Parts: sequence; C-alpha cells; structure tokens
Amino acid sequence: MSARTTKPHEIVERALALSRADGCVVIADEHSTANLRWAGNALTTNGVTRGRTLTVVATVDGEEGTASGVVSRSAVTAEDLEPLVRAAEAAARGAGPAEDAQPLVTGVPGSPDFTDAPAETSSAVFADFAPALGEAFARARAGGRELYGFARHEMVSTYLGTSTGLRLRHDQPTGTLEINAKSPDRTRSAWAGRSTRDFKDVDPAALDAELAVRLGWAERRVELPAGRYETLLPPTAVADLLIYQLWSSSGRDAAEGRTVFSRPGGGTRVGERLGRLPLTLRSDLGEPGLETAPFLIAHSSGDDQSVFDNGLPVRPTDWIRDGELTRLTTTRHSAALTGLPVAPAIGNLVLEGGEDRSLEEMVAGTGRGLLLTCLWYIREVDPATLLLTGLTRDGVYLVENGEVTGEVNNFRFNESPVDLLGRATQAGRTEKTLPREWGDWFTRAAMPPLRVPDFNMSSVSRGV
Repeated sequence: MSARTTKPHEIVERALALSRADGCVVIADEHSTANLRWAGNALTTNGVTRGRTLTVVATVDGEEGTASGVVSRSAVTAEDLEPLVRAAEAAARGAGPAEDAQPLVTGVPGSPDFTDAPAETSSAVFADFAPALGEAFARARAGGRELYGFARHEMVSTYLGTSTGLRLRHDQPTGTLEINAKSPDRTRSAWAGRSTRDFKDVDPAALDAELAVRLGWAERRVELPAGRYETLLPPTAVADLLIYQLWSSSGRDAAEGRTVFSRPGGGTRVGERLGRLPLTLRSDLGEPGLETAPFLIAHSSGDDQSVFDNGLPVRPTDWIRDGELTRLTTTRHSAALTGLPVAPAIGNLVLEGGEDRSLEEMVAGTGRGLLLTCLWYIREVDPATLLLTGLTRDGVYLVENGEVTGEVNNFRFNESPVDLLGRATQAGRTEKTLPREWGDWFTRAAMPPLRVPDFNMSSVSRGV
C-alpha cells in the first residue's frame, strides 16, 4: 500500500482504525497544482505537481480535562501511518488539558462522494487561457509593453473522518492570475490580478488593454507630498483591508477588551453601527464563483478555530449588516465563554450594498483625488484600533475633474479598515477580486470600490 495507490478515504479509515485515543480526527488533503509563468511577453515555465498531506488529531480524556495532539505529514505511506497516529497520541498525552476542548462533532450527514477518487487539476485547465495569453503577448509587443506574471490553479480534495462517525469530503478549486506590464525602459509599471475557479472567466486581452491604459496614464509624472487625500480604493485594495479585519474579529479577544471590537467598559461592539453607508459584509459557502467548504476544516487550534470543531457545519453569516456589526468569529468554546453565537470563519468574504457604479464611473465623479491600484506589505500597528500600515504599489494616479491626469509617487499609509468603513462616502458595484497582499492565503473575495474623503498617506515612499 503506497501513497500513490492508496485511496484517500482508505487511508482515513486505516488511521482511524489504528487509533487508541479516546477521540480521533483524520484529515487527508489531496492536492494538485498547475502553473504557467511568463516574462518579457514569452512563457518561461509551466508544470504540474501532486501530493498528499495527512493530519491526525488525537484527543485523550483525563481527570483535569481533555488534551489534544496534532501531527501533520506529507507523502504518508502505509509504513508511515501507524507511527503518525502514535505520534499524535503521544503529543496529546504529553500536553495539558486543551482549553478549547469540546466533544467531537456528531450527527453530520456523510458526503455521498466520500469514497470517490480525488479531483485533480492539470495543464488542461489552461486550454483556452494559454492561446489567449499568447495573443495578449503579441498585442503587448506591438504596443511597446512587456508582460510578466503567472497563473496558478490548485485543486484540493479534503477527506475528513472522525471517531464519532463523520465522513465528509470537499473539493476546492483555487485559481489566481497576476499580470504586470512594464514599459521597455522599466520606469513605468502596472498590475492586474484575478481570482477564478477554472480560468474560463478571465480574459488576458482585456487585462492587457487595462494595463496599457494605466501605462499611458503614467507617462505624466506628478510628485505629491504626504497628507490626507480623497482616495478611490479599487476592489482589490478593499479586499486586503477587510480580510485583515475579518482575521482580527475574534469574539473572545473582543470580549476580553483586546481589539477594536471591544466595547469600552466591557463586552463587544456587536449591535453597534460602524459606518454611515448601509454596507453588508458577509460570508456564504455557496456564493456563486466563491464557493467554499460547507463544514469546518481545522488542521490546528487558534484564536478563531478549534480542532475539536472539525466537521461542524458552517452557514451563511453576516458579519456587518447594513452598517451594523452583527457577528464576531467564535468557536464552540469561545462562544460559550462570551455568550456570542457560534460563528466559525468561512473561506470567502463579500462586501455589498453600494451603488451600481463602476470604478470608472466613480473616477468620472471625482473633482480631485487619488486612484490606487493595490496595497502591499500590510502590517498591524495597533490592535486596539486595528490601525494598519502598508504601501501603495504599481500605480497611484491623480484624478482631476473626472479624468486621470498622471501618475504620482507611492505612499506609506496608516489606516484602520473599521475606521475607513465609518468614513467612506461612496461604495460602487461589487465584483470578484483578487487581494494583492493576501492572495496566497485568501482568494475568494468580492468587493466594491470605495471612496474615502481623507485617506491618510502618512509619508512618501520611494519604492516601486
């Protein structure tokens, strides 16, 4: 029995049968990846990889409580399986009682495809995209542009089994595309990115045309000082800020007075209005084009997830509804501690409720302001206010009288996404987007552009 010939559900069942712990969770992740890379209007590399990761969670009951041990390994063979299970059990016995201990989840109907072979990606996912990319190379070459970038498609089939009888399966496709266009002298640069499930909804020609316009804007250069500017944030920048906000929305941390969602004097800000616009921030496992797992998959325990909650069904959740904070992330354990509803994090994020206006239409309605492309190197400065700092990248443009009139220098910014939602004066049409900073960890987002009247460009950045 080798890793290549053993079916994932069989290795899950075998690991569960080997377990001598009081409770056991086994997660088999079968992953395959296809990728393309290009530079200077020519493909440079492509390839396909496949692998398996097995995670075993052992729980051991004791007089003082239940302990857990977690061990994950790649390329597990039949010979590796029993040592892996024993290692998880030893880790549990060597640990103290787990603070987040709960009974393992029961009563979730099994996935009918649990015993089916894993889904896989291959280079065929680029069958239509690659020729279209070649045509974009030709147009870029003729227009004096150089295109650089990569396309990546991953398929992860997750098989989750527990000693309490759960047998669950989920296939998660994830595709990302990033293209950077440069002028031949490398003095001008523009970026565009897309998130996709299958590369059937991305158009390289349209992206190249968008990048050509941005390079044209950059032919005129304007130097501006640091300060507060009316700023149009495109969907990708909004996504990066609000994903970090979601990651910082632990109900327990808020109840203990440690975050921006803590209420002065005690408790949380749930029920408080955060912004003047009637925006809704939500996650929905069935959101079209952004579908994600309908049950919790936790390879480790942390502030916003618990290995004891593996297999827990997730449901559509409004984090903010019509501008009012309605949910914070909780595990079953932290929900019991805080009195908040159980609300596990979900693998997508949508902000909606703005006007039916495109970013271009919002530019046309701007007297004088800045238009950003994307943000990067985002770091937290103050958790009490969720103050973040970071840099603009690949194009900051000056808007005057409804038109882009040139490119300006990059800036370092200091802003809180919670505060931004409160100060935003306009939101446009929600669309699927790829976060630039967090795209390696969180790709399924749909956001509108936002108009902020006084975005804080705290200093000038001389970087790219």
